[in-house]
Amino acid sequence: MICIIDYDAGNLRSVQKALEKCGAQTVVSSQNEDVLNADKVVFPGVGAFGNAMDTLHRLDLVEPMKAFVETGKPFLGICLGLQLMFEQSEENPGVTGLSIIKGSVKRFSSHLKVPHLGWNVLHQTGNSPLWKNIPDESYFYFAHSFYISPDKNDTVVGESDYDGRFTVAIKRDNVFGLQFHPEKSQQYGLAILQNFIEL
Repeated sequence: MICIIDYDAGNLRSVQKALEKCGAQTVVSSQNEDVLNADKVVFPGVGAFGNAMDTLHRLDLVEPMKAFVETGKPFLGICLGLQLMFEQSEENPGVTGLSIIKGSVKRFSSHLKVPHLGWNVLHQTGNSPLWKNIPDESYFYFAHSFYISPDKNDTVVGESDYDGRFTVAIKRDNVFGLQFHPEKSQQYGLAILQNFIEL
């Protein structure tokens, strides 16, 4: 059973449909017990960092999510879900993130068109079981105005280019994160979700 965390941050149903197309059993939930009892957790989302953290605190989801990560079971953050795994964001200074991964979320340079929207290449810079059967430099779908900046490079397993390289995929033990939207990325996006299901 995969729990998709529901915290009013959009695109949950498209993630659910994509996972179920790959054969997963899913539940969309904001209940602590569903998070803690899941075999895997997917933490998707679109929206603002500060508003999302406010909602996670209001729903009392912060500690259950951290407790789930400590179990060693697979945890996947997608787009805003990935960014919220970090300590802070330039989008909302002073707001503390989940701090599952050390580092911050930064704003793209002011001379760039934001959001970074559409298809872009994924450079596989590190090993990840999510890359199984995914050719290096395949294209994935992005929609974001901020990007992650991990403190340690050993968590980085994927990068893309937008006026220079930036991190788009991380892995640390049982924790995975993707800046792009696999549920909107057609064949290879579904393959990544299939790989997560099979972990």
